[in-house]
Parts: sequence; structure tokens; C-alpha cells
Amino acid sequence: MKRLLTIALVLALLGAGIFWGLTMPSVTTAADLPTHTPDAERGALVYAMGGCASCHAAQGEGADPSVLSGGLALKTDFGTFRAPNISPHPQAGIGGWDMAAFVTAMQHGVRPDGAHYYPAFPFTSYSRMPVRDVMDMKAHMDTLPQSDVASLPHELGFPFNIRRGLGLWKMLYLSDAPIQPAPKDATLAFGQTLVEGAGHCGECHTPRNAIGGMDMSRWLGGGPNPDGPGKIPNITPHANGLGGWSAEDIAYYLESGFTPDFDSAGGSMADVIKNTSQIPPEWRAAIAAYLKSVPEVAPAAE
Repeated sequence: MKRLLTIALVLALLGAGIFWGLTMPSVTTAADLPTHTPDAERGALVYAMGGCASCHAAQGEGADPSVLSGGLALKTDFGTFRAPNISPHPQAGIGGWDMAAFVTAMQHGVRPDGAHYYPAFPFTSYSRMPVRDVMDMKAHMDTLPQSDVASLPHELGFPFNIRRGLGLWKMLYLSDAPIQPAPKDATLAFGQTLVEGAGHCGECHTPRNAIGGMDMSRWLGGGPNPDGPGKIPNITPHANGLGGWSAEDIAYYLESGFTPDFDSAGGSMADVIKNTSQIPPEWRAAIAAYLKSVPEVAPAAE
């Protein structure tokens, strides 16, 4: 019996060691950063494309949308996630972070203290952003108002409240590789960067499996609303999606919120339009061209 207990203890310690090693956070160091002078003006455009204010802006009627004090509740099957304060406040927000810590958060989903972020924060898409874009974004965010409002805790039960386990989840679903083969056309390539990266379109428009990973076989094919009732539409060129839309229709929708049928964007998409209306026309055109080029996804069987 003593020998069996010893073996069980050794196996348990070995398993714990393997788990600890596999879930070790990955980080970007200052030495890993490219030689680049951050451009706050361009960063404002990347920030709009990333939709940061849609989740992190101060809550309440009349609140200043440039104050990123957080607080928005995202209700999911795993619990309720609350967007944190990401204003430049040195204690309550991210004002004390250096560039490497910011890039690590955005592209590896890791906090400065080494803990994993939950993928309610779309780092799985931001990982595909050019690092220079991430650096430009921080330069812009550093110019925004500070807020000393404390971030609210998530409301999660066991085992989802064990952050370390997210390291295993990331092994399955975190990658900086392009989702589609890289196009040779410059406009399509830029559109791919925006759709797959900063725009994080797939985070809502792609269905997820039981553990919250995107079903990449149905990428952009639409599915259940991840944080509420209703469905998110198919935005591939399938007839059930954007097949009847021209690239010009898509670009105009991203600017105005009006569809070819004279309907208008509603729900969370209205917030997206607020952001995409701020980016340059050539960015919207690149997004539209890329969306027209992706593989069609047929409606899922009911």
C-alpha cells in the first residue's frame, strides 16, 4: 500500500509539473519588439478598427466614450465577464504598462503579472495584427483620459475560474498564422490583416464549440450570438450571407450602417459601424474585397 501511495504521489507531482509547463504563459520582451516609432495618429485608426471602446468605454447614459473605465458585462455559458479599465490611469488602468507588456496582453493574452486572460478578450484575433499596429494603438490609447474606476471581477464558477488552465486552451486556439492563405494582391492582403486581426470579425461571426473555441471549418459562417439572444449572420460570399452584396455595398454598409435593402445595422453591429465609419475609405474597401474572397460557408443544418 505504501508503495502504491508513493507511486501515486510521484505520478501526481509529475502530472502537475507537466500541466505547469504546458500552461506557462508566453510573453513578448522589449528585445522582441521591432524598431518602430509608434504613430499615435495611425494608432487612432487601428484603435477604431479594433473596437476597443465598444467594450471598454465608461457605462451609463451620457458617459464619455473616450474614457475606457470598463464595466460592460458579457454574459456567456461560462459565466459573466466584465470588461476592465484600460484607460491610461497608472494604477486602475494600464498606464503603468510598458510597450512589451501591452503587446504581450494583446497578442499572447497574458497579464503583466503572468496570469492568462480569458478569450472574452479577443487576443486570438489580435495575435494576427502586425506588431507595429499594436504599438501604434498603445501610443493613441496613452493620449486618452485617465479613469480611477476599479475594474470589476468576473463572475465564473469552477473550473472556469482557474486561469492557469487557459494555457491548455491556448495550445488549441491561439495562433498568429493567417486563417486563409495570404493573398498576393496588396488590397486583399491588407483586408485580411484587418478582418482576421484588428477587426476580429470571426470572434462573433464564427460559431464556437463546447469549450469556446472557434469552429474554423465554418469561419465567418454565422451562428448563435455569443453573449445574448439571437443569431450572428453569415458574412461569407454564400447566397445566405453576403453573396448578393457587391464589394461597394459592403464598404458603404461599414461606413453608413445601411444595407442594400435599405435596412440599417442594429444591436452590437451598430457599435461596430460607429468604429468602421471612422477608418479611411481604402480600409473599408480592403475589408469588403477580402470578405468577397473568402470561402463560402453554407447554412448549418438546423
